[in-house]
Amino acid sequence: MKKKLQSLIQETFKKLNITLPEVVIELPKEESFGDLATPVAMPLSKILKRPPRKIAEEIINSFEEKDIFENIEIAGPGFINFTFSKSYLYSEIKNLIKDSTGFLRNNIGKGERVHIEFVSANPTGPLHLGHGRGAAVGAALSNLLEAGGYKVEREYYINDAGKQVKLLGLSVFARYKNLLDIDYPVPDDGYKGDYIGDIAQAIVRENGKRYSDAAFEDVADFFTDFSYKLMLKTVAQDLKAFGIIFDMWQSERELYENNDVKKAIDDLKIHGYIYEKDGAVWFRATDFEDDKDRVIIKQDGEYTYFTSDIAYHRKKIEKKFDELIDIWGADHHGYIPRIQAVIQALGYPKESLKVLLVQMVTLLRGGKPVQMSKRAGEFVTLKEVLDEVGADTTKFIFLTRRPDSHLEFDLEVAKAQSAENPVFYVQYANARINSIFAHAKEQGIRIEKLEEADFSLLSAPEELRIIKKLLSYPMVFEGAVIAHEPHRITFYLQELAGMFHPYYHKYKVVTDDVNLTAARLALCEAIRIVLRDGFEILGLSAPERM
Repeated sequence: MKKKLQSLIQETFKKLNITLPEVVIELPKEESFGDLATPVAMPLSKILKRPPRKIAEEIINSFEEKDIFENIEIAGPGFINFTFSKSYLYSEIKNLIKDSTGFLRNNIGKGERVHIEFVSANPTGPLHLGHGRGAAVGAALSNLLEAGGYKVEREYYINDAGKQVKLLGLSVFARYKNLLDIDYPVPDDGYKGDYIGDIAQAIVRENGKRYSDAAFEDVADFFTDFSYKLMLKTVAQDLKAFGIIFDMWQSERELYENNDVKKAIDDLKIHGYIYEKDGAVWFRATDFEDDKDRVIIKQDGEYTYFTSDIAYHRKKIEKKFDELIDIWGADHHGYIPRIQAVIQALGYPKESLKVLLVQMVTLLRGGKPVQMSKRAGEFVTLKEVLDEVGADTTKFIFLTRRPDSHLEFDLEVAKAQSAENPVFYVQYANARINSIFAHAKEQGIRIEKLEEADFSLLSAPEELRIIKKLLSYPMVFEGAVIAHEPHRITFYLQELAGMFHPYYHKYKVVTDDVNLTAARLALCEAIRIVLRDGFEILGLSAPERM
């Protein structure tokens, strides 16, 4: 509908000798305002020096294909509201069924390459719910952009070279000693969850008392490597169970081993952005609107976390992606200007990198906070939630809010098989449609070539509302792709399911009237097509029975 309307307006512009680079088409906030609207007369008013309502009238009077509209009206200061004719709506829903992919998705990206880095949790403990929300957002955004014609590379950045990883090794070493009945203090700032004992037990099984008399300094590399690699394997398993797959896993250590860190520092030094002061090496971040310069090599010769991040983003830039997207926890907000300064120092506009911030999740059970974990000790792990409510439910609930807004996740609501549970409500629409088709097949009703049905029989107000909702999906999809907001698909699916379930209860699909049955089956098929397209983008399954 949007493409058709844009085409008509552009043709009108040619007749009226009007030039406007973009014709904005919107979905009205209220159904009473029509099916689509455009504010195009208002920007033209400034160009043509005439009242917007007069321009709107001229545009309407110049339309050739008025028969596709039931009504066109001018509202407010110059909005033009369009209500399409039933015959046009019926022809469009037929096209949706005939060529669903071509109808629903637009090739917006045209093959542009996008790099998305997400999760990237330190391999020092299990993934928590905040990591899970970032994973759901990153995966859904990747799917959305791929569906919109982009080539996407998904990457996990492994922080395996810093102090936290060494602290993991020391924590496991202490627990290893304790398992051998040797009194050894667990560091005050060390890791204390049950998983630390699991790693220590694995070392005991493989090595026995081999390190019982060793000092940590002598075996630090072994305990650190063994611990973080086992932890990383667990992280990868949890992500796989969550349906999250990465194309690349980039090790921080490898950036040092392959001289990527040195090359990045040398690059910045050549351009005059590196200097020495007080025995440390600094990056001139203030040259790019950061609030202060940043240390990259401390006085003791140790590199900061920021140094490897410089090398990592330089490596991403070298791969010539058209767009870089980082998905971080909201607590990293202050880090954005620092990395944008790096991007600019490397010769690229700061807009080359987009950072999406994901807020933490509050876990509830029956409205009451859940604070402690059996496995992690300090937080509830993603795996614990997946084991209790499943991947689909967890993922969908994570995507029911904007990622930068706070989210409450109630386990009891997530397990409820009712309209209160958003994912159940949406997936149940698909399951119900499958049961309708199974029943029709049992009755010997033909369910092939539904696009040949007589759609004019779909005259009930609820049916027309559903048709219009289905035909709005390409606009919702396009808007979600352009804005990089997969949660728009979640909202849409909930609204569509909210229309279908009352319709299902009010009207029989399989009736004594063969032609009406075919038309209503066609409508159900169109709903199923759109639901499954949304499920694919969000990374959800489409259960046939529930």
